[in-house]
Amino acid sequence: MKSIESLLSTLNSFAWGPVMLCFILCTGLYLMLGLRLLPLRKLGFAFVQLFKGRKARGEGDISPFAALMMSLSATVGTGNIAGVATAIGIGGPGALFWMWCTALVGMATKYAEAVLAVHYRETDETGCKVGGPMYYIKNGLGQRWLWLATLFALFGMLAGFGIGNTVQASEVARVLESSFQVPHWVSGVVMATLVGIVLLGGVKVIARVASTLVPLMGIAYILGCGVVIAQHFGEIPAAFSLILHSAFNPVAAEGGFAGAAVMLAIRMGVARGVFSNEAGLGSAPIAHAAAETDSPVRQGSIAMLGTFIDTLIICTMTGLVIILTGVWTSDAEAAAMTASGFATAFPGLGDKFVAVTLVLFAFTTILGWSYYGERCAEYLFGLKVIVPYRILWTLAVYIGAVKGLGIAWLLADTLNALMAIPNLIALLLLSPVIFRLTLSWFSAEAEAEK
Repeated sequence: MKSIESLLSTLNSFAWGPVMLCFILCTGLYLMLGLRLLPLRKLGFAFVQLFKGRKARGEGDISPFAALMMSLSATVGTGNIAGVATAIGIGGPGALFWMWCTALVGMATKYAEAVLAVHYRETDETGCKVGGPMYYIKNGLGQRWLWLATLFALFGMLAGFGIGNTVQASEVARVLESSFQVPHWVSGVVMATLVGIVLLGGVKVIARVASTLVPLMGIAYILGCGVVIAQHFGEIPAAFSLILHSAFNPVAAEGGFAGAAVMLAIRMGVARGVFSNEAGLGSAPIAHAAAETDSPVRQGSIAMLGTFIDTLIICTMTGLVIILTGVWTSDAEAAAMTASGFATAFPGLGDKFVAVTLVLFAFTTILGWSYYGERCAEYLFGLKVIVPYRILWTLAVYIGAVKGLGIAWLLADTLNALMAIPNLIALLLLSPVIFRLTLSWFSAEAEAEK
């Protein structure tokens, strides 16, 4: 096991090395500039479309609002609680700044992914709308690029069992045991049973569950963070100063913190940022392709809010709790670090609050990623694979909870990078289509308003 972990650690260091970090950030920056800063200029417009998106318009299987909630269900997970803590605990407070940078350019990436997903989506044999990188590679780039579509689908199918399944289940079981003394096998059985029940209903049931749970748990968590932050209100300017300083300067060892170089802060910030909001991975457009919409641009505008909400709001709140309370210099790790921060405001209840939140976050992530992996598997093997895939997915939830799988984080990070490569290549090659669709749609809207 140690040799496997060592190998994965080496592969992960290469996968998330300077080349990959530059690839993700530069692709997002290129799209942001090519879109003339649209994700920033049209943020208000996007929120308007989101609330309008509760009502269906156009063909699709779920409402635009439900598509975003399903996308968020897959991204708002352990990355927002344990992932942020891991990034700051290893890379220092400056890692949060690089998470912000990843999110800002990631909004353009997420917008572009959704535009292409809706524009190039197909209807499968059951009448459902299917899309995502494998489809916009196939339909947008042509037959000679089919190998790239196949690679994405293969990586996506496998990555789901890491980032969206065993990692989530393992973290839930660990936290429930430490906070409520629940045995791992009990957590595994309960989670696997609930996941199996929801999966029987397909995309519409997954979307319905996500549309209910995601807003409720997101608001509850933000309010909880708000209470902690309010208690340290006067220290907020100093916290932001520390974040900015640490982003460009090495951080010395302090308490349980081992110290960090700038490159480590960048690497942890980008890696955990991508792990959390998944901009560039190509996962979210699979959900947005199922939306009932009459415009790729309209759905793209809604899609980019996923990155804004996930990282610039939720991850930032977690980061501020960790930094303001000073727990980032303690010996605590991952979710335990976040729980320590909450314990300062909720003595005796901090770990319970984090545990319940993490369980809900992780549960919805498992549901969202089950759909992503299923669509990738369908692309590779056809409809016949759906039932076996759902069974295997449900079993993996139990295995992840019981076995722990300490190497799952390393494997998930590596597979994230492998997913991103085909998707980012496709985004760059199809960027003229993204820019053209965006310009023509907003020009038509402007003409209609005259």
